[in-house]
Amino acid sequence: MKVIMLGAPGAGKGTQAVRVAAAYQIPHISTGDIFRANIKGGTELGKKAKTFMDAGKLVPDELVCDLVVDRIQQDDCKNGYVLDGFPRTIPQAEALDAAVAAIGDKVDYAVDIDVPDEEIITRMSGRRACLSCGATYHTKFNPPKAEGVCDTCGAALVLRDDDKPETVRTRLNVYHEQTQPLIDYYNGKGILVTVDGTQNMDKVFSDIKEKLGE
Repeated sequence: MKVIMLGAPGAGKGTQAVRVAAAYQIPHISTGDIFRANIKGGTELGKKAKTFMDAGKLVPDELVCDLVVDRIQQDDCKNGYVLDGFPRTIPQAEALDAAVAAIGDKVDYAVDIDVPDEEIITRMSGRRACLSCGATYHTKFNPPKAEGVCDTCGAALVLRDDDKPETVRTRLNVYHEQTQPLIDYYNGKGILVTVDGTQNMDKVFSDIKEKLGE
């Protein structure tokens, strides 16, 4: 079972990717993890990626794709994998398809977790973080016992810059411009499945499993 997870920032894509990987006993693969593993291991691909990252530049699509394809050819991926955070653009998707086809393989499903923008802004702008101990809360879904105070260590909770409504809107605009076209791309290939991401996490997960045929 080879699965790509799609969804806007804050849609719950990462959470569901981990659950899908566990359910099917296949690796959960994120590009961030791949970068870190290759850089730590001192691989040739890792060294190339590090030169771009150290310069504050985006790692080129071709190199990202090489890193992903290298990862999915490892032994633990023989029964499948869940890709989280890649591809992000049509050129990346096309490069991935070509690379996977070259090793006689293909992606089985692209799962889109669909959540309206306003819901995502509500979700993310309600997040609160403790910079002291790392605990996270949500003003609506998981509030602390005392408003603005961490249950664990008593430090003040903050709204991180990444979660501010104006920042979230900017991230959503980038998503719609760059990543949302992937939905049409995979729909055209007949492998797109869409689930309603506004439901609770367990219902979203059960819907995903049903559409993946379990």
